[in-house]
Amino acid sequence: MDDDAMTPEGRRTDPAGGLESGAAAAGPSLDELRQGIAEIDAALVGMLNRRASLSQAVGRLKRAGPATAEVFRPGREAELMRRLEDLNHGPLPDSHLRAIYREIFSSSRYLQRPQRVAFLGPEGTFSHLAARSLLGRLASFHPQPDLDGVFQAVEAYECDIGIVPLENSQQGSISQSFDLFMRHELFIRAETFFRVRHSLLSRERDLASVKVLCSHPQPLAQCGAWIMKHLPRARLMPMESTAAAARHAAFEPGAAAIAHVDLAPDLDLHILAQGIEDNPGNRTRFALIGKEPADRPGTDKTSLIFAVADKPGSLGRVLQCLTERDINMAKLESRPMPGEAWKYVFFADLDCDIHDERYTGVLDAMADHCLSVRVLGSYPAGM
Repeated sequence: MDDDAMTPEGRRTDPAGGLESGAAAAGPSLDELRQGIAEIDAALVGMLNRRASLSQAVGRLKRAGPATAEVFRPGREAELMRRLEDLNHGPLPDSHLRAIYREIFSSSRYLQRPQRVAFLGPEGTFSHLAARSLLGRLASFHPQPDLDGVFQAVEAYECDIGIVPLENSQQGSISQSFDLFMRHELFIRAETFFRVRHSLLSRERDLASVKVLCSHPQPLAQCGAWIMKHLPRARLMPMESTAAAARHAAFEPGAAAIAHVDLAPDLDLHILAQGIEDNPGNRTRFALIGKEPADRPGTDKTSLIFAVADKPGSLGRVLQCLTERDINMAKLESRPMPGEAWKYVFFADLDCDIHDERYTGVLDAMADHCLSVRVLGSYPAGM
């Protein structure tokens, strides 16, 4: 406390110039506050262990039930998180509450059965960080060499679930991911929107020493204006991932990587700049994929693949089926149909659970105007 704020009588002046007694202002002592925190911590540990015991019991029931009983149920977790936020009246921010319970959920799933998660490696890629932000740190993460490897690992039961990027708010759709859904019979079980923040990492200590700038092509494009302003003479080196770029910068003199700041301490890199993306609202949408559809409760979004007949007005009639039921189509994208020149498959996101009884018959009505219709999944909308 600033001694100048004390009056000769030992009373403190408040910022408005008033006086308040030392006894009233003091409140509980530091030791008393710490004792209160220690008592709450002890109670929390006891309750967390009670919760863990119940999670283990749930796991035993699932193992005794159908072989397809899922450990990760995104709809249930989304409903539970909304309920917790409704109960939260502060001062703990909702974002802190979500971060705490993300790890509690992760622990519960681990106690039931560790989840094997396939992602585009190596560790430290945005796919890895997005998976960790959705599933917590206790999942078992398995890096794959490419996106097709993620799909194959899940399809072959080598991993329980996988995570793949679908689209970026700046660069648009990740076409390879959409194409892979046509080759693999997998479902979207959940989605998450991961904010992309780029940092400049290097073994060098200043920008003047940076001669080579490496990263995945997308981050290089997303930081174009910053690069032109601060490193206009640096040679750009596209690499397969931001994590690979950071590892390269850790050993190559004069090199710097555009990557996530979390990679710096593990690789002993200096953080030369943060938040260098041209668009601070840059986010990537990731899909969690699995062999089975997500559980129904808590779902409010549906993704479809459909192919229309090569006739005038076919697509319009399909869209009319949705309009008549007041279903909003949030995304529509076409991709070439494999093996068929000049024919296309459409991917659509609908703002509804298409399996809800309110929409009974919609899929049949669409099928009347399509060569094929496939539901990729109904799942909770991401945050």
